[in-house]
Amino acid sequence: MIRTYKFKLVPTIDHIQTIEWSLNMCGWLYNSMLEQRRFAYKRRGFSLSYHQQATELPSLKKELPAFKQIYSQVLQQVVKRLDWAFQHFFRRVKRGEKPGFPRFQGKNRFDSLIYPQAKPSMFQGKFLRVPKIGDIRIKIHRQMEGIPKTVTIKRKNGRYYAMVACKIEPPPKKPSGKQVGVDLGVKHFAVTSDNEFFPAMRFLEKGLRDIKRWQRMVSRRKEGSHRRRKAVEWLARAHERVANRRKDLAHKISRSLVDRYDLIAFEKLNIKGMVKNRPLVKKIADAAWRQLIDFTTYKAEWAGKEVKLVDPHNTSQDCSQCGRIVKKDLCDRVHSCRCGYREDRDLNAARNILHRAIGFVPENKVN
Repeated sequence: MIRTYKFKLVPTIDHIQTIEWSLNMCGWLYNSMLEQRRFAYKRRGFSLSYHQQATELPSLKKELPAFKQIYSQVLQQVVKRLDWAFQHFFRRVKRGEKPGFPRFQGKNRFDSLIYPQAKPSMFQGKFLRVPKIGDIRIKIHRQMEGIPKTVTIKRKNGRYYAMVACKIEPPPKKPSGKQVGVDLGVKHFAVTSDNEFFPAMRFLEKGLRDIKRWQRMVSRRKEGSHRRRKAVEWLARAHERVANRRKDLAHKISRSLVDRYDLIAFEKLNIKGMVKNRPLVKKIADAAWRQLIDFTTYKAEWAGKEVKLVDPHNTSQDCSQCGRIVKKDLCDRVHSCRCGYREDRDLNAARNILHRAIGFVPENKVN
């Protein structure tokens, strides 16, 4: 199995100049290969393959010697990324989805260099030895497990990172015999059927002051100027801080759930439809429920656990004790049934979600 580690790089000015130059050259190569494919199909009626384009790289280096300063496998990965883009395009066409034809990469849009054959020798203590670039200072904040397979140098918001994909053996399964249903909401980010409440942190609301300040600064500065580019970079970093906090919370909750339960049940929510609710659109988007479900799913697969998505219809209206429907408005936060069961609305929903996942049907004891 593959696990990817993300480490921050601290490059020197020379390293930054080399990385930026390499990214610009790879972006130019990507666009040239894309134009070649478009021309071959429109004018000659056939599609080029990865192999046909990759075999042209040696002759390209002879015509443009500057490409000799870039590691050969990095150039091959540029061609492969274009081929992946076309494969995904044709797959979406066959499925009847929105195709999304591969696009040209604008300035500063091509932001990663892939080294597909990583070796342990690339890691020299506090430095990462990158072919054709040099030894870059790396902050390895956690111990890597397994054997490095690929290293990707990525630029994001003026910072540089190393994404190291390692092949490791899956951990031994540790079944707990426990099951849980999780209700996702706005008032509480998540509520489990075991009466555990995770509060809604609302990171966007907390970071909105800085975001608005940088948005005003971007709008006031002259387009194309160096000062505007710096303001755009700081605005992107403000959004990144919000996203990182949201991601950190999702990682912590998903790890807690996977470590304790064998079966984790969520509602199969139509989030695209839910964000059309204008009064709640910002809170729903800020909650990032899909992120929690995705993180829990891949962690559960890794640990040999199971995640189920159930039909969300009436999970908040049904009584988890007797199965009777108890109509409630969104403002009604307490579930109160004629059977005598009275509980928090979200906790009742979480128990209904678990019941649907395991196929349990409550017996109606009310005449």
